[in-house]
Order: sequence, then C-alpha cells, then structure tokens
Amino acid sequence: MTRDDDIEATRRRGSMTDLEYEEYADGEVARRHPRRKELLTAVQQATAGLLSTVEAMDDASVHEPSLLPGWSRAHVISHLARNADGCVNLLTWARTGVEHAMYASRQDRDADISEGSLRNHRLLLEDVAAASGRLAEAFRTLPEPAWYAEVEVAPGKSIPAHQIPRIRLFEVRVHSVDLNHGFGFDDIPREEIEWLLNDAVRQFGGRPDVPPLSLEVEFTDGSSSVWRLGTPNSPEHRVRGTPGAALGWLLGRTGPQQLAGTPPELPSWL
Repeated sequence: MTRDDDIEATRRRGSMTDLEYEEYADGEVARRHPRRKELLTAVQQATAGLLSTVEAMDDASVHEPSLLPGWSRAHVISHLARNADGCVNLLTWARTGVEHAMYASRQDRDADISEGSLRNHRLLLEDVAAASGRLAEAFRTLPEPAWYAEVEVAPGKSIPAHQIPRIRLFEVRVHSVDLNHGFGFDDIPREEIEWLLNDAVRQFGGRPDVPPLSLEVEFTDGSSSVWRLGTPNSPEHRVRGTPGAALGWLLGRTGPQQLAGTPPELPSWL
C-alpha cells in the first residue's frame, strides 16, 4: 500500500449516486487505471445491459418503486437519459471550447427527471436508448486533444474530459442495480467492479466523520485489494467481503450482513 491508499471516504445511504455532484478525495488510490478503450467498451456493454433490463419491463413494472427512496424505476431511467445528455454537453464543451454546462441548473435537472418519470414504458425506453446513442456518438467522434480539455461537472469542479466515460460507467452500473429488476452488484464484471470500488472511495473522500476502516475485497479470481478509509494512523475497523457486498455497503444499498469483521456504522451522506 502507498500513502495515497490512505484516503478518507464515506458513503451515501439511501440516496442516488451522482458523481457529477460530488467531490473526489484529494488523494487517489494507487491502482491500475483503465485505458480509455477499456472504459468505452465497458460503457457500451453496461448500456446494452441497461437497455435489456428496461426493455424487459412493462407499463406497470416501470412505475414500481426502485431501490432509491421516493423514486420509481421510471425516475431512475429518466435520470440515466438526462445524465447521458449531460455528458454530451460536457463533451461538446471539450470539443468546441465553448462552455456547455452539464445541466442548466440542479432545479432544471430535477424537473426534467420528474417530467420524464410520468412517461409510459415505450417512451422511457426510447428516451434512454436515444440519449445513450447520442452519447456513444459523442464519445466516438471526440478529437484526441479534446479528451484532455477541462470541463466543469458542477460549478467550480473541473475534470479532464477523459474522465467522463468513467463517470458514465459508474452511473449506469449503479443505477442498473437501483432498478431492482434482475441485475445486482454481483453481476458487474470483475474489472469493472474494482474500478467502481476505487471510484467510490475517491468519491466519498474528504469526510472527517468517517471511522478508520480497512476494507479488504476478495475477487472471484482469487486476488484481493485493500482500501483504507478514514483518518490515517488511527485504530481501524477491519472489514472483508466480496466486491458486490462491499460496493453495496459503501453506497448504502445493502447492509453489513454479508461482510466479515467489524463493519462500523458509517455516517449518512447528508
């Protein structure tokens, strides 16, 4: 482990995951970072899975509750469509150098999601498929120099454009689980879930109220990784588990029952 592994992190419990609205930790977990081609392929595959999941619903099931309090599956699907369009806005900014905010405002974003949630199954499927297609085309046609352009995912929060595929992957995989329609954290491919765990640690960083925690994740290929969260050089809670159980717990989607060790009570996100 390196010094960069000692990152403070927390989790969001019972609310939706939006990387575009959260700070990354100051440090970065020392792991192999996926190449752009790997990420774009992963986004493509995750999107195909998402569309298959949505297609398998009907007008009744699409309006049933998701795993997110207060949101139906239709809210989640509408959010994923608007998130794709928001990512296209950022890529347009990167390509042209002219500012294109991800969303006009947080209020407009929420209103668009609420409006979309009222649609029927066919329109929701067409919307998320079309928005995902626009994003795939924007990824495909982005000139090489534009991948390194700085864009703002929220006021005052800049990232290079090459991080956008990773943000989108996190959104699609996590919210596919939130749809609660046959896809779970254990269904996320081995490499992808390690990327998501790493991003969750980075996303949830910077909170002084996180108890010191050593999280060991055991992958199906026999390998393992360790993340240290909370205040460095303090007595640690030691937690061990599978990738799906660990990620679900960190994101507040599942409890600690499937984890070994001494999982602490983590603070709520807000």
